[in-house]
Amino acid sequence: MGKKVNPKIFRIGITKTWPSVWFSHGKVYIKNIQQDVKVRKFLLKEFREAGVDRVEIERSVKKISVNIYTAKPGVIIGRGGTGAEDLKKKIHDNFLKSFRLGEISLNIFEVDRPNLSAQITTQAMIIDIEKRMPFRRVMKQAISRVERAGALGVKIVVSGRLNGAEIARTEKLVSGKVPLNTLRADIDYARGTAHTTYGCIGVKVWIYKGEIFEKEKELKTGDVVGAARK
Repeated sequence: MGKKVNPKIFRIGITKTWPSVWFSHGKVYIKNIQQDVKVRKFLLKEFREAGVDRVEIERSVKKISVNIYTAKPGVIIGRGGTGAEDLKKKIHDNFLKSFRLGEISLNIFEVDRPNLSAQITTQAMIIDIEKRMPFRRVMKQAISRVERAGALGVKIVVSGRLNGAEIARTEKLVSGKVPLNTLRADIDYARGTAHTTYGCIGVKVWIYKGEIFEKEKELKTGDVVGAARK
């Protein structure tokens, strides 16, 4: 029986870091984890058409920062920043009542290359599948977008009652290479669920962007060359 490991968890502490930056213990730790999970689920569901890549949460003694990385920051910010203020109040009223409104900091950042984000690609595929587009066309379009953005490899798996079939099955498309066992490989991973009239359809996306150590070497050699030219 094959055992699948989440590529992000597999690389935490090596090439990736935690999306929540804070320290606590005991019951406080449990409460903070629950708050973080609820805030992330709410933001991904509320702004899935805005293309939310990730949500990072930082806590200090009396302050909390929620950093949202999205492909379309204007959708969240709204006209004159009214959308961001309303969102801040919603987060405070529903999830973070232990903090005052002034102690919550909401920061919205734009993602440079959204087509290289597994989460944004997954959200776009879910929206298309829920619009009853053929799943094979959705998969091929997603792969072509990711490849044009400069990815070295991409793997997409879709499972469920595809096209309304009576028997659920799994379909997979792979392009390029996706070295899941190489720890220095920069692999982005995301999964989601499309809710259709026939039931739920699961979507998983792996995107291979290259090796992290090689990128660091290139940056270092570039700095040395630049210094030599000066």
